[in-house]
Amino acid sequence: MKKTQTTLVWLFQALILTSLSCSSGPRAVIVEPKVILTPKPGPSPRISGAKVFGVRPGSPFLFTIPATGDKPMKYEVVNLPSGLTCDENTGQISGTIEKPGEYLTTFRVRNNIGNAERSFRIVCGETLALTPHMGWNSWYVWENHVTDKIIRSAADAMVSSGMKDHGYMYINIDDCWSVKPSSKDSTLLGKPRDKNGMINSNKRFPDMKALTDYIHSKGLKAGIYTSPGPFTCAGHVAAYKFEEKDIARYVDWGYDFLKYDWCSYSNVARKDTLPDLQKPYKLISGILRKQKRDIVLNLCQYGMGDVWKWGKEVGGNSWRTAGDLGGSFEGIGTALFRDGFDVYSRDSLQVYGGPGAWNDPDYLLLGYLSNWKGETVPTPLTPNEQYTQVSLWCLVAAPLIFSGDITRLDEFTLGLLTNDEIIEVDQDPLGKPGYRVSKQKDSEVWMKPLEDGSIAVGLFNRGEAVSKITAFWSDLHISGKQSIRDSWRQNDLGIFENSYSAKVQRHGVVMIRIRPVTK
Repeated sequence: MKKTQTTLVWLFQALILTSLSCSSGPRAVIVEPKVILTPKPGPSPRISGAKVFGVRPGSPFLFTIPATGDKPMKYEVVNLPSGLTCDENTGQISGTIEKPGEYLTTFRVRNNIGNAERSFRIVCGETLALTPHMGWNSWYVWENHVTDKIIRSAADAMVSSGMKDHGYMYINIDDCWSVKPSSKDSTLLGKPRDKNGMINSNKRFPDMKALTDYIHSKGLKAGIYTSPGPFTCAGHVAAYKFEEKDIARYVDWGYDFLKYDWCSYSNVARKDTLPDLQKPYKLISGILRKQKRDIVLNLCQYGMGDVWKWGKEVGGNSWRTAGDLGGSFEGIGTALFRDGFDVYSRDSLQVYGGPGAWNDPDYLLLGYLSNWKGETVPTPLTPNEQYTQVSLWCLVAAPLIFSGDITRLDEFTLGLLTNDEIIEVDQDPLGKPGYRVSKQKDSEVWMKPLEDGSIAVGLFNRGEAVSKITAFWSDLHISGKQSIRDSWRQNDLGIFENSYSAKVQRHGVVMIRIRPVTK
């Protein structure tokens, strides 16, 4: 019966697509079943997330060991460097390291069912973000309605949903937290700055320090947003001519991440000369380096001036490679392929990303999003397109920042966000972004080399019908017998020689991990 139902669903989709083939109207709604591929975590402990973490000497250290399994758990770190402690009940590692160097440790986690351990490397130096950031951002669901309560609820949800147990750590406020002088909404008004020129939050955020303390108490990190111009994109007070004071304020408040959005800076400087494009980011990164707190810097300037070629040079830990993926709610699906696949392959972005500096194609637009009409509705991406987005983001080593409603996660969306074998590809310590190795009409094969010598491969179908896609060993620079594992389903598919083929659904993906067979 299940096979018959599935066949009928796909036949229904085919009928829809046939009726659309003669239409040039808006992107139509495609009906697909929400098939959950990610196995649920078992009761035994399993450690996931990043295997390496960077911190500067003397900066506050905060990292929570991500592990699934039945609670309660006990956490331990072997060979923890001097200055750090691990809370055995929460897995939160905190303190400071004064001496630069690499510290090889081992995480150990146990519960009533069993135990697990994993190597972990702490690098105390000048490089942050040794793996792509993982977290949540408020913009695409709450946009200009964000409040202190919403941010606290997001932190609660990151814990209760289990996302924290898979390596997600940042809770990031986007635009609209500072004062908006032109607003008719009294909750957005107030004194933009105090008598010393320090920036104030609006009435929706009555106590920023209390907010970051709350987020940190959950073992998470807090992010904030501003612009190098006088105002943010939504017209709120920003950093222009107050850069030093604003960073000092963010440090006092306890923020760990800064999104620096070009916005009104276009009224200050030209956006078609490289020195003007680089100037505000050089300035802000120089200020950040002087602080006794680590703040990861995200350059949000939409790919202007081929930012991937110089984003690292000006101090960015990540940089947006194109426009807003969700600038038009209805256009998210089109933007996914244009700003994801096409920008990356056309400009060979894999050459420029790596540990401490990542290409950022924007947020994961899954679950419930704002439709910019005052409503929160399901993403316009089909289930297959959602698998495609997460798979591509992990293959190109992009930050995994979810921007849907984190308090309304269904099992399908949670499965998309918390597949440990998929996340492992994104967080691989080697830090080599993936790239396209072949393209045949609407079929594309992408690969990413991994630290253990295996490779992650995505078979992508950009066409409107099911397609058989083949990954040839010659394109992947491998030979001989290879063991294939389905990364989404987390099961072994067998041993193959010369190539591997799979049927891939419309706008869908099959993601595999390939390892050489050893005698």
